[in-house]
This record gives sequence, C-alpha cells and structure tokens, in this order.
Amino acid sequence: MPPDAVILYGPPASGKDTITAALTSRDGRYVHFDRLKVGANARAPYRVASDDELGRLQTQGLILYANERYGNVYAIDRPRLDELTAADRVPVVHLGQIAGIEALHVGYPARWVTVLLWCPREVTADRARERGSTDVDARLTVWDETSTDLDKAAGTDLFDLVLRTDQRSPEQVADLIHHAVTDPSAGTVYPRDLLD
Repeated sequence: MPPDAVILYGPPASGKDTITAALTSRDGRYVHFDRLKVGANARAPYRVASDDELGRLQTQGLILYANERYGNVYAIDRPRLDELTAADRVPVVHLGQIAGIEALHVGYPARWVTVLLWCPREVTADRARERGSTDVDARLTVWDETSTDLDKAAGTDLFDLVLRTDQRSPEQVADLIHHAVTDPSAGTVYPRDLLD
C-alpha cells in the first residue's frame, strides 16, 4: 500500500504554514516537506542547495518538480520524500502550481490527499501586511497567477478538499485534512467550499 502524503495548494498567505503547524500539533506523523531552495535567503523551512547540486539531482532524475518564483528556484526531490515516508511520516508539501500537483501525482507513488486552501485577494494582502512582508505587491501578483492557474484546471478533479481559510479556523481545516488522510473510505464526501 502506498504511503500517505498531503499537498497543500494555494495562493500566498492562504494558510499553508499555519495549517501545517496545526496538522503537526494534531498528529506527530505529519511533517512539513522542506523543499530545496536555490537562491537568496535560503534557510529554514527550506534546504539550501547550489545550482550544481540541483543540476546533479535533475540529471539523476531525482527532482520530481521544480519552479522559479521570487527570483529563486524551489524543488521537490524524491530522496527526501523517500526518507520521510520510510520513517512512517506523512509529508505535507506546499505548492502554488497545478503543474506541481500533476507532477507529484504521476511521479511519486503515494496516496496523495490534495487540498486547495483558498482566501480572497484582499485577505492575502491583509495577512501579508500583518506578518510584515515587504513584498506585498509581489505576493498579490502571485495570487493573480495562482487564480489564473486554477482557472486553467477548472473541470479537473485534482482536489480532495477545497477549503476557505478565511472562513474556517486552522484547527478545523487540519481536522478535515486529518480525516481525509486517516479515513479514505470509498464514497466519503469531503467539503468543497465555494470560492470567490
């Protein structure tokens, strides 16, 4: 049976970090997947990598997905996923691109619970300002890109859960995700909140 894993997809400030913290508090098996980062200010929650290291992993076919954003490269690598799932952990992967979801679904043998975390554009702006972000305009540009990305995927059934993080507490969202992971029984209907 394939291991359990979670994808949290959504625009900036939709709550991916907060929901991950709530999941890890609820059950110690959940662990934030620390992507590789090549670029400026590479530090936790990322694993620092050089261009050469990333190139070597790509040549070996060990990079499942990589994207560029904010002038940096972020990558999801097979060895780290293998390490976590072998230790009976449930990796929680943060993504902002549909292409990344598709790459993981096809490229890594896990029972992916894929969650769309959503909040309106003005909520992203407010949350970014509240946490002291100095690049609010860049975050809003990415919100727009995420919305466009999501529109292109309309009609697909990529998401097991669609949750508005401006309408549910982090604990409520974590409970719903945990239920989807631990009770994958056929016929279960998971919440699909209405988006703007």
